[in-house]
Amino acid sequence: MRRMMTRVLPICLASAFVLSGCETLTRSPQSTEPTYEQAAQHSFKLTNYAALDALMKGYQGSSAVAGNHIAGGSGAPFLVATLANIDQLEQSSTLGRTISEQIASRMTQTGHSVIELKVRNGVYMKRNEGEFLLTREIREVATSHKAQAVVIGTYAESASFIHVNLKLVDPSTSIIIAAHDYTLPLDRQNRSMLTRGR
Repeated sequence: MRRMMTRVLPICLASAFVLSGCETLTRSPQSTEPTYEQAAQHSFKLTNYAALDALMKGYQGSSAVAGNHIAGGSGAPFLVATLANIDQLEQSSTLGRTISEQIASRMTQTGHSVIELKVRNGVYMKRNEGEFLLTREIREVATSHKAQAVVIGTYAESASFIHVNLKLVDPSTSIIIAAHDYTLPLDRQNRSMLTRGR
């Protein structure tokens, strides 16, 4: 009897170990919530900040600034419009509005005066034979505030990425003074903002 127990006991222990391993494998992994430290270093915000820095670098080096041909003078405020869906300029999303908010924040952080555009119908641009032009209402707001330029932009969704275009536009002529393109990953976070608030 003792000999039989000696043979059976290792088999039982091995079976218990294998079964516990199977249970561990079948359990769904616990999702870890992001920390405040991770949120502070989130790439989405930092990428948008870097895009604005690049846009302003192009603006400062433009001939309009060098020749002091900007409306309102160099101390005049900027207008920041909500980024629009490139295929439907009358629509935006949580993603488009969030990028615009971060662009405005970054401009303020770097010492520029900013006026947010809150237009009734949410339309900032219109198509004219394939070109994007500022709407009459935006031009009027820019003129009344003597804005030196308007930040406008579009985003386009592809299979794996979101392509973002930012432009600084002279409000009196709709001429593009500076532009910057960059790309965001179409990950779970960005996809959720694209589908919200349309």
